[in-house]
Amino acid sequence: MKKGFSTIMSAQFCSSLADNGLTVAAIELLRSSQAPSWHVPVLAVVFALFYVVLAPFLGAFADAIPKGRVMLISNGIKIVGCLLMLFGGHPLLAYSIVGLGAAAYSPAKYGILTELLPPSQLVKANGWIEGLTIASVILGTVLGGQLVGPHIAPALLGLDLPFIDTGVDMPAEAAICVLLFVYALAALFNLYIPRTDAPLQPLPSNPLWLVRDFSRCNARLWSDKLGQISLATTTMFWGVGGNLRIIVFPWAAAALGYSTTQASSLAGVVSVGVAVGAVVASMRMRLDRATAVIPLGVLMGVLLMGLNLIRDLYVAIPFLLLLGAAGGYLVVPMNALLQHRGHNLMGAGRSIAVQNFNEQACILALGAFYAGMTRFELSAFAAITVFGLVVAGIMETIRRWHRRNVIEHKDEVERLLVIARTDGH
Repeated sequence: MKKGFSTIMSAQFCSSLADNGLTVAAIELLRSSQAPSWHVPVLAVVFALFYVVLAPFLGAFADAIPKGRVMLISNGIKIVGCLLMLFGGHPLLAYSIVGLGAAAYSPAKYGILTELLPPSQLVKANGWIEGLTIASVILGTVLGGQLVGPHIAPALLGLDLPFIDTGVDMPAEAAICVLLFVYALAALFNLYIPRTDAPLQPLPSNPLWLVRDFSRCNARLWSDKLGQISLATTTMFWGVGGNLRIIVFPWAAAALGYSTTQASSLAGVVSVGVAVGAVVASMRMRLDRATAVIPLGVLMGVLLMGLNLIRDLYVAIPFLLLLGAAGGYLVVPMNALLQHRGHNLMGAGRSIAVQNFNEQACILALGAFYAGMTRFELSAFAAITVFGLVVAGIMETIRRWHRRNVIEHKDEVERLLVIARTDGH
């Protein structure tokens, strides 16, 4: 890997670590303030909101200025959201501002990979970035759970500044204070991300032009015979995964009687499996063979429904590891293929913005659907059954879609695979 890759990984790890710790802190803050139960799944909705609303502008923004600077600005926005949550802002509003920072961060963190590395290293690079991201999900979720738990929270609340009333009185608020320092560390790494040789694309002054350009980019990626398959797969994966990290908390409470702190550790088990699957995929898979992993998406749907049968921790752990590993092995090669096709078709920042728009729109739709079920008092078990059926059904549809492309558009598919195989543009 080229010089600077490790700095990008370090910045991504710290920023994602704080994001996931903040999710747990926000859940605990809602519960401790006696907020309605349906506010918890709405966290996934408000986090995804700006990914969808600002998608036409974020990709162009990431292509217009150096991506290291974009990541620095984005971390600053996340810190603003943290401070708002800490000083009395509604958790849903504050978390949506953190989501704005994450939405601006994403095109830069993935786009810089395609500028820094050749296509032949994209699968390996995605294995690293997804592996470290999942590691940060594990540690961040566990860290957030421990910071609001009965052992660390009292010690944090016992720390007083002389002559200053901080107003930090709840475990969730103490956790947010710690996470602010993690965001600051990520911003420090952002300062040392190298400038690539990729030319900057000026940001147009007419917002309507950006909307039209984004629409063309979105249509172009959906019409590409490999781009459409990889985009559909990653959209479904992240749509379910983005909500599953929220759903696991009420599921663990209903199936195992777990508290927020205990459920955060269990959520980390899924992430361990994803990390293992991601690393194995990065070592074994090639870009031109990425579509071979699509059947794993159907398996994920079946495994999701299997969660409803689990009532014992010693059965839950290996089961969740298997579920995570299937997801990790699926998403890494498909994500790399999508980045490769997007970079060839429209440029790094815009292609990642299109990807984020579709994936976060799926999170938004499924999150709103789940919040609606919770609002009308459907159980976590019913929600998981619905999610499993949706995943298995749609992934089977995608598998048949690709099989039809291979038959009906054989020459075009082979031409795109040759490009992936030979690092051509």
